[in-house]
Amino acid sequence: MIIFLYGPDTYRSRQKLNEIIENYKKAHQSGLNLRYFEGEDLNFEEIQNEIQQTSIIAGKKMLILKNVFSDIDFKEKFLKKSKNFINYPSEAKGGDEGKPEGVNFIDSKDLILFYEEREIPKTDSLLKFLKKSGKSQEFKLLEGQNLKNWIKKEIEKYGEKADPEAVGKLAEFVGNDTWRLSNEIQKLASFKNGKDIQAKDVDLLVKPEIDNNIFRTIDAIAVKNKKKALELLHKHLEKGDPPLYLLNMINFQFRNLLMIKELIEKNQPYYSILRKTQLKPFVMGKSYQQAQRFSLPELKKIYQKIFKADINIKTGRIDPETVLDLLITEI
Repeated sequence: MIIFLYGPDTYRSRQKLNEIIENYKKAHQSGLNLRYFEGEDLNFEEIQNEIQQTSIIAGKKMLILKNVFSDIDFKEKFLKKSKNFINYPSEAKGGDEGKPEGVNFIDSKDLILFYEEREIPKTDSLLKFLKKSGKSQEFKLLEGQNLKNWIKKEIEKYGEKADPEAVGKLAEFVGNDTWRLSNEIQKLASFKNGKDIQAKDVDLLVKPEIDNNIFRTIDAIAVKNKKKALELLHKHLEKGDPPLYLLNMINFQFRNLLMIKELIEKNQPYYSILRKTQLKPFVMGKSYQQAQRFSLPELKKIYQKIFKADINIKTGRIDPETVLDLLITEI
């Protein structure tokens, strides 16, 4: 039997892989028929011999072949002898009738699992063979409502609940990095300890990933180039970024600038500010430069305007895109 797990969302594919391995170990507790092949271990002849040899240990064999698509030599040899790896349907009428001569089929009880940590072109020959000859599951990066549904289910695994706004903020702040999302969810669940997770908890504990274009937008605001700032903002909107997401990014960055400026005013050295703010070095470098272009009173005033814009969007008083335009023109 062939199983094929692939796709760029490696957190979810790894979960599935571990689930299959655990189920195998429960059924075959010795674990001696479980083998891993990756990198230099991807020797086609050795793997073929491993599959075709009769094990002295009773039970199903399980071979895990990881990231074979980048090994051209392995792919060519495997596809050349691909018929050897198709389970012969012994229950078919007529016994061996129709079975090609000279082909040694693998035992139908054995399992070969292909695990690939990336997206694969649909035209790839090995991809086509594996999808046709076994069970396959693709793990694409989650988007939109699918991402929010996944976040909700992950939170429920800890016996917790989250309001829709908190789920939305997690999706906006972290995006579809499911590895980081799982860590942030664990942190929030531990912090709330049985209480519902709210949007304010996400604001407190989760730092958004800042799009580099947000830095450019803030730069344009800093030099009073409102035309450029609006142009950059509308490029985000045209791309499909939700207005509230953009406001959250702007809010997060100005909050950073406010923290940094207050520490600069207290004559704190650069590396002391880096340690106290706990910002990533790249974010700190950009933010430190931007903070020099604003006075502390200016930053406090801007932060108040962002707070007002957030209320206007959430209460639906003004169209969200109009709120962002007004914010940029008023800063």
